[in-house]
Amino acid sequence: MIESDRELSAMVQELWDNDVNRLKPGTDYRISLQGKAGYVRSMNDDQDGIGFPLFSFVDENIFKKETFMAFISLLDNYESDTGEPEIVTPEEEVENHKFLDSIIKTPTMKIAHKYLVEKNLSPSDLTAFKQQLYRIWFELYARRGSSRPDSSGFEHVFVGETRGGRTVIGFHNWIQLYLQEKLGHIDYKGYSVNAHSPQPDENKHIMALQFSWKNGIKPKGSIFIGVSPEFEFALYTLCFLTSPNERVKVSFSLYEVEIVCHHYNQKHIGTTFPILLKYQTV
Repeated sequence: MIESDRELSAMVQELWDNDVNRLKPGTDYRISLQGKAGYVRSMNDDQDGIGFPLFSFVDENIFKKETFMAFISLLDNYESDTGEPEIVTPEEEVENHKFLDSIIKTPTMKIAHKYLVEKNLSPSDLTAFKQQLYRIWFELYARRGSSRPDSSGFEHVFVGETRGGRTVIGFHNWIQLYLQEKLGHIDYKGYSVNAHSPQPDENKHIMALQFSWKNGIKPKGSIFIGVSPEFEFALYTLCFLTSPNERVKVSFSLYEVEIVCHHYNQKHIGTTFPILLKYQTV
């Protein structure tokens, strides 16, 4: 592991240790992995051998916490199909700012901010820092094939998008997955593994999976499960601002993970998500 990755790993471990709103597997939520997903190219190529949802239980009291409430309020603010221009209403802009206000008060975002200031990557002034976060995550831009602003880092990563109505892109957040599954909009098709990836574990916080959503298919998506919105926001912001390589390996808690973080015009997040490389031996 190169020195910069080692330093970032120490930061991510600190974020993890201070993620006070993280849910506990088996207690605050339960997932049912069931079977391994088959290879699918489209909705019509359906090899779903899974009989039950991924989430068998979530203690929804957690959603009453400030950052969760602010996060969930943003999930219905977007037009999912790329190519459809986004219109941000004044009410939605207020909700965006309310979410940022809620997370910058948390231990994880305070730790991330302090580190970014020390590295001269973020302003020390909180208002200016919030403006930086807004630009990275919420400013609209045009995705490939679109001539008008139709996407943002937040929409892509946390809410999910569809391309051509048939392919799901982005969608790397467990809260959105749970809420959409509860509404009957998600069909979980199984977990995804390859020859090099570890078997998923129902008591761990990272997994790769396959699912369908809004008539589109996500052949393989990778997500954290049970973590707080502020943990993911802090982690991905750190990786975006500190690593020009767009892929960084970090080790923390029980996990060795590659964080993929693609930039868009060096100003916005194009996509970002975790890939589980292996479980660390304690």
